Amino acid sequence: MTSRASFRSLLGIIVAVAGFSAATLAQTPPKTQDSYRQGRTPDGQPDLQGIWLNFDSTPFEAPDPKAAGRGGGGADGTGPAPEFADHSHKVSTRRASMVVEPADGRVPVMKWAEDKRDYDLAHIPDAPEHETPWVRCITRGHPAGMFPAGYNNAYQIIQTPGYVFIVAEMIHETRIIPIDGRPKLNEKIKQWNGEPRGRWEGATLVVESTNYNSKGSIATSAATGRIRGIPQTDSMHVVERFTRVGQDTIDYSVTITDPKVYTRPWTVRLPLNRDDSYEMFEYSCQEGNYALPNALSYGRKRDREAAGSR
Repeated sequence: MTSRASFRSLLGIIVAVAGFSAATLAQTPPKTQDSYRQGRTPDGQPDLQGIWLNFDSTPFEAPDPKAAGRGGGGADGTGPAPEFADHSHKVSTRRASMVVEPADGRVPVMKWAEDKRDYDLAHIPDAPEHETPWVRCITRGHPAGMFPAGYNNAYQIIQTPGYVFIVAEMIHETRIIPIDGRPKLNEKIKQWNGEPRGRWEGATLVVESTNYNSKGSIATSAATGRIRGIPQTDSMHVVERFTRVGQDTIDYSVTITDPKVYTRPWTVRLPLNRDDSYEMFEYSCQEGNYALPNALSYGRKRDREAAGSR
């Protein structure tokens, strides 16, 4: 009897530890490679500089257990032509999902936000405002611009005294992050990508962004599955963490809080892989944007036909 009781106790401990590990994955500090020693910039910042890639086949969300036979994070057959996506650069190790908190890997979206996404998708030919800002060549958004797409997943980090710059290949946007402790702008000044302020917590760059407008989308790539096109609001608060854990790896995580859209905060975590051989080219968005004018042209054709039938 003593042996059986001991076995039951041991089994209970194993189950409890396993459950605790899954629930605290998002909070676990990134593990630094034992032999790695991070350098410093001339002004003393932990060095994050270089070209960083996030090519990643990991599904954005875990599969929905309530939707039998339906994937949880893929693009369901959509994506770029092979010549856009073929490359010889590192692809991150596939994981269960990019969403790590909540523990089930699912974004806790409110129904009204999904309904708005579906309405916009159904009304794209009516007006450009129903499309994501990426297709409109305005911005990929933040943190949307950090979520992997099918191609152009490159970022150059540049550091100068008082600032960190992140140059994104997609739509060639440059994000300017002050780290000098300056106050935020007036809360009435809203921006597409919010207003970032950075600080160092040890070797981790922490970037908090607020003052978003209500015009953008939390995700703009088809690779984010059902989250593409979910609206952002002016109550959104974003906290990003960049921790260099090796010569060629940054552990990146972002926690999104928006009580108007989500029932609780949620976190995405993924690696950024350094590759200074990668060449970033101009992303000529408007010049090659056939999707939006084609959709709107169809809408005007449909309107003319409907008017002629009356």
